[in-house]
Amino acid sequence: MKRLRFSRKQLCIPYALFLFCFVILPLAVIIYYAFTDGSGRLSLDNLVRFFTNGNTIGTLCYSLAVAVAVTAVCLLIAYPTAYVLARSGLKKGPVLLMLFIMPMWINFTLRLTALKEILTILEGNLSLHPFLNTVIAMTYDFLPFMILPLYTTLLQLDQSLVEAAADLGAGPVQVFLRVTLPLSMPGIASGITMTFLPAMTNYVILDMMYNSTYIMGSLIGSYFNIYDWNNGSMISLILFALICIVSLVTDREDGDGAGNRGAVL
Repeated sequence: MKRLRFSRKQLCIPYALFLFCFVILPLAVIIYYAFTDGSGRLSLDNLVRFFTNGNTIGTLCYSLAVAVAVTAVCLLIAYPTAYVLARSGLKKGPVLLMLFIMPMWINFTLRLTALKEILTILEGNLSLHPFLNTVIAMTYDFLPFMILPLYTTLLQLDQSLVEAAADLGAGPVQVFLRVTLPLSMPGIASGITMTFLPAMTNYVILDMMYNSTYIMGSLIGSYFNIYDWNNGSMISLILFALICIVSLVTDREDGDGAGNRGAVL
């Protein structure tokens, strides 16, 4: 029986079709509406309106504050957790890691509803601020996305480099700052990317936490709900540009981390 053989170009056709239909074409539609007015004429009014409207700038600043706070809290919790799981030599490390991932298997709404009930009880005693409630809820939701890349990176770290640094007289703090932390930068960069970007747009958590303040995702949704595709598309395009900038910065950190690994080796 003769076997079918496909060239590389033929194998790329399904991926190219998928890329065109679900990435390039939707992006082209967004760009079209972003730079046109309601009558279909080319216009920069949507761009100017975004940067001159205090509400949109305030929403952007609030979204950045939420994303930075959530990312910082996730990193502070995830790094020690991933370090202990990856470097402590625990035979049940993968099992413990699974315990952090298991909540992700539960329905999103059920998890947030349970957390909301806990925060409601705490709020009655501690008067928690809506911003703090949002940060807690997003940290709970995005924490596994920070732990996983850090755990993978630290698990692959060559222990002989740590031992060599210690043999050369470096203390535990110096070993961590000069060896472990630089070599774990790719995991940190991946975790930041997977946490920071969704935290700017996940308005469902705000709605469930009864936070009436808008973030970028809810602002975009409000424009599309009133069929103002032009302003909604422009805000989406600006957010896309911010995402690209964050991705470039984290990719650079990833490359620097790889370079540090090569320098150490």
